Amino acid sequence: MIVYDMPLWRPPSEGPNLIIQATLGCSFNACTFCSMYKLKGYQARPLEAVFADIENASRDWPDATRVFLADGDALVLGVHDLEQILDKLISTFPDLQRVTCYATPQNLTKKAPEDLARLRAKRLSMVYLGIESGSDKMLKRIRKGSAALMEKALLAAEQAGIKVSATVILGLGGKAHWRDHIEGTAALINRTPPKFLSTLQLGLDADQETHFREAFGRVEGAGFEWQDDDGILDELAYLLELLSPASPVIFRSNHASNALPLAGNLPRESANLLASVRAAKTGAGGLRPHHLRGL
Repeated sequence: MIVYDMPLWRPPSEGPNLIIQATLGCSFNACTFCSMYKLKGYQARPLEAVFADIENASRDWPDATRVFLADGDALVLGVHDLEQILDKLISTFPDLQRVTCYATPQNLTKKAPEDLARLRAKRLSMVYLGIESGSDKMLKRIRKGSAALMEKALLAAEQAGIKVSATVILGLGGKAHWRDHIEGTAALINRTPPKFLSTLQLGLDADQETHFREAFGRVEGAGFEWQDDDGILDELAYLLELLSPASPVIFRSNHASNALPLAGNLPRESANLLASVRAAKTGAGGLRPHHLRGL
């Protein structure tokens, strides 16, 4: 049995899959909205420890087909180490279909295209990328880089044949900056569509909110004021109105943080999704109760 270094975070869709901690914490760990890894410092785990976890897991789950490499951004590891981990997974699990992990835009853009392609050949077939916003001003406020960096990361993954499951955060701009946030996000997605696009809804731990507000206020413009559900629905509707990706995108807003769960394919089902948002705005139901929302 694997003994995990807690807390252990993973995307909702990876819940049924085997999780192997290749790293602990997050190598960046400076996003102003995120408190996931504030209680543990980043470190690359020794390969021997990772291999031991793989061996232990194989005794409990020999027919595992999907593996998620934790923690925050396993892709920060060097290509040689990642190849050894992937080779170990392939040799240990004969039915292995895919390996996934979180990635930062820096993880993707700092690796050579041929190195990413080598990892893809060893079944690293999808990464989870937190775009958060396509607006440069918003990305500056949350210390997450730039739209150009996000676009470069999306293109690097696409050229290597690695699928991207991207996330954006509704409510990130507050009441004053939501249009800039949504317009920039839609423009980025339309230029470089990921395979999957999901929304989260902004939530801040109490000890993180002060830090978030301070960083937010250092960039020009009004400070941060929380969006209510009606404002969040306006953001979601505007995003769906503006999205016209050049290639199909599987869209989801079913993460537990979202006020309105949605699922559909863009652009084919854009009108249906937009109709659901507009119905919710009229009070027709569909909103997740506040006590059931969370990260």
